[in-house]
Amino acid sequence: MKKIALIGPYDPQIKELLYKGIPNDFTIKEITAESEYSALHDVNYIILRTLTMKDAIINSIPNLKLIQRWGVGFDTVDIEAAAKRKIPVAITSGMNAPSVSEMAVLLMLAVYRKLPRLHNNVLAGKWRGEAGIASTSYVIDGKTVGLIGFGSIGKLVAKKVQAFGANVQYYDAFRQPLEEEEKWGVNYVELEELLKTSDIISLHVPLMENTRHLICKDTIELMKPNAIIINTARGAIIKEEDLVEALQNKQILGAGLDVVEHEPPDANGPLLALDNIVLTPHMGGSTMDVNFSMAKRCIENIIKISKEEPLLKTDFVNAKYF
Repeated sequence: MKKIALIGPYDPQIKELLYKGIPNDFTIKEITAESEYSALHDVNYIILRTLTMKDAIINSIPNLKLIQRWGVGFDTVDIEAAAKRKIPVAITSGMNAPSVSEMAVLLMLAVYRKLPRLHNNVLAGKWRGEAGIASTSYVIDGKTVGLIGFGSIGKLVAKKVQAFGANVQYYDAFRQPLEEEEKWGVNYVELEELLKTSDIISLHVPLMENTRHLICKDTIELMKPNAIIINTARGAIIKEEDLVEALQNKQILGAGLDVVEHEPPDANGPLLALDNIVLTPHMGGSTMDVNFSMAKRCIENIIKISKEEPLLKTDFVNAKYF
């Protein structure tokens, strides 16, 4: 019997999808915390959500054949260590793009229109009771949205904000062909130009050494005073203390974050004391319809590896080390 380890916290509906979807010759072992990793010694496949999978653990599982990430980030896995043992690391590329792109636009609107403050005012009996709030509220229409990263999520964000009347520019380490730029109606600019000229800066890159703290004091200083930053990617792409300082000093207009550098944030820390930020708890990719698609892809990839069939190139994130 082939064994799959389901590692991390999963909603009951997700677990039900996975249990129903696996073939009869597979069984599932649930691991909810890294303190339980000693139970992984006999598993063949891993589906990993939120927890880490580092060198020592990977090398302690003798018959491991695949590490499958739930989602598209792979910064929690030592992909080189896995490759040394010829263990593929896979993601569910493109599966959560619709939901994450919607979350990015939701955060743009919430920051621009001061949604949490308006909601809380109504609950407190202050119907339109806060003077001056409209003077710092804005619409997306006519603004320049700068996308840092133009993969499947970035492309859908571009399409959505264009429907609101925004102009879109992007920076990516790998520039798109001109026909793709024309297809999506976007312009390529270098990073410095994007930071200087965008009203809304939205992050859509993986967390890697060259993207860690990409947004920091130096890059924030390039931004317009009325710019907002949106992050639905990975928290550590932003140096949190620098962002907090910029927001405290009203150096930029605001920020909308689905991810933060230290999750969960300190309840008594400065981040949660800001009034020009909107925070959501890393839920951008979590909707029932997207969960169904991701569960299906996870199972498909496990079956492919069990049959020695190739993975999708966009899913196989450590192929270059093989």
